[in-house]
Amino acid sequence: MVLIPKRGYLLLLTGIIIGMLIFSAISMLYSRTTSTGTIKRIEIIFLYSSEKQSWLEEVIPQFEKEFFRKYGIEVDVKLQAAGTHETINMILQGSSRPTIWSPASSIWIPYLNEKWMEKHPGQTIAPGGKPLVISPIVIVGWKSLVEKHSIGGFMDLYRLHKKGINYKWGHPDPSYSNGGTMTVLLEFCEAANKTPDTLSIQDLQDEKVLEIVSSIESHAVMYGKSTGFFGSWAVDGGPEVISFFGVYESIVLDNALKAKHKWNDTLIAVYPSFGTLLSDHPFVILNASWITWYQKFAAEKLLEFLLRKDIQLRAEKHGFRPANPEVEVNPDIFNEKNGVSYTLNIRILKPPKGKVLEVMLKIWERVKNKGV
Repeated sequence: MVLIPKRGYLLLLTGIIIGMLIFSAISMLYSRTTSTGTIKRIEIIFLYSSEKQSWLEEVIPQFEKEFFRKYGIEVDVKLQAAGTHETINMILQGSSRPTIWSPASSIWIPYLNEKWMEKHPGQTIAPGGKPLVISPIVIVGWKSLVEKHSIGGFMDLYRLHKKGINYKWGHPDPSYSNGGTMTVLLEFCEAANKTPDTLSIQDLQDEKVLEIVSSIESHAVMYGKSTGFFGSWAVDGGPEVISFFGVYESIVLDNALKAKHKWNDTLIAVYPSFGTLLSDHPFVILNASWITWYQKFAAEKLLEFLLRKDIQLRAEKHGFRPANPEVEVNPDIFNEKNGVSYTLNIRILKPPKGKVLEVMLKIWERVKNKGV
């Protein structure tokens, strides 16, 4: 009788279980192909917001190789990058028929479903998604100005306005950018003292709320089409060009040290004390008639791959926090030297109703600085 050490037994048992899971998956694929012939190739379209383009382009080739080694079937992941608003229009108009949709934030899932049901009554297309990576919306400001004016949230910007203090504000245009939409939504929430999930259309139309948001926006000097623009623009022009701006935390990581070297003042992230929204990049396998069982299977395996520890760690190099709770945040990347906090000790807010978001985007035309 051969005695196996306890550790060896556990490794052996783990290997057997993994082997059985792989065999089961292969058997499922085989059982699906015997009536029509062996499937040799699966093509899936992955329509996603462009912020995570560099990470996905880096890791997808590895997934395709691993999938072929495991299942003997070639998988071709067609990456389609676009702005979140554009991805929604592409789906609604039928110019893209993706297997996977990944907007920049989960706030867009109810919105897409409501717009889809207008064309297809009683049907939803986005059944929910799992976050891939995380980057919270923050107010970015020059450290000297943040400390001088005690900036802790959007209402502090309104307080400066009431005091007659001139400052220069900016954020991406919500008509084009998810980051801009989330920033303006947080302005409305603080003005109404309501969380996004409890914010109503009546709140958006309240005269005092409109006055507060309009006052903040009166200081806007730029509405860019992307969040990345603001970081590089601030570094190039310094505090005289812009004082504060609303973007993703990842923008701070890309630009804080550059700003310090050029202006002897660093850009830092202010995490709104009222709470913030996460740009959580949900991975949504669409509930659509054009998606086959094989495509759904490949998409599920891609989700498992992207949430794997080694792949999540590679996302951190691109400024994203891991969505997998088992993956630690890298302290060499997320630290005060780089202008951000290691931990997110703030309230994470839930997304609004799709109709509220739609109305807010229309009201935006009333409150924005029309001179920009």
